Amino acid sequence: MYNRICMSEILIRYGTREDAMEIATLSRETFYSAFSKDNSAEDMEKFMTEQFSTARLMAQVGAPGNIFLLAYVGEQLAGYVRLLDGFPPSELKDFPTIEIARIYARQDAIGKGVGRALMQRSIEIATSMNKRSIWLGVWEKNDRAIAFYSKWGFEKFGEHDFLLGNDVQRDWMMRKLL
Repeated sequence: MYNRICMSEILIRYGTREDAMEIATLSRETFYSAFSKDNSAEDMEKFMTEQFSTARLMAQVGAPGNIFLLAYVGEQLAGYVRLLDGFPPSELKDFPTIEIARIYARQDAIGKGVGRALMQRSIEIATSMNKRSIWLGVWEKNDRAIAFYSKWGFEKFGEHDFLLGNDVQRDWMMRKLL
């Protein structure tokens, strides 16, 4: 499972257990840079310590149902996606689907096609797995991400709570039919 797919200058490959520390580091870096300005320092610290710890993130790499794809621009890891199979929300429990649990790009890679390459490859994988949809959760205040997902044909089908530190936030659940 170490395929490499080249999309223009972006290289996509499967992540393995050997990549766990690098994935965890990038996860924490990109999450913090994306959301720290809109959340309190206390809530961010609590979330990063309790729910988004390096050890917890590393344990996800190679765990059943997890597929990680890494995107490189040149030699630099620029972003990644975590696909999660087998844990659909109740609205999709009888529907063959897979979740985009995370799709992140480094700040300096945004606008360079990293998200597009990761999304395209995620849809290809979902299709090859005979899934009928691909879904994700996105913070209702993340307009940039919502616009990106909408451009790819994702539509809102529900909402759920997301706990960031002590702050209960609202995520939209969006899906794309395949």
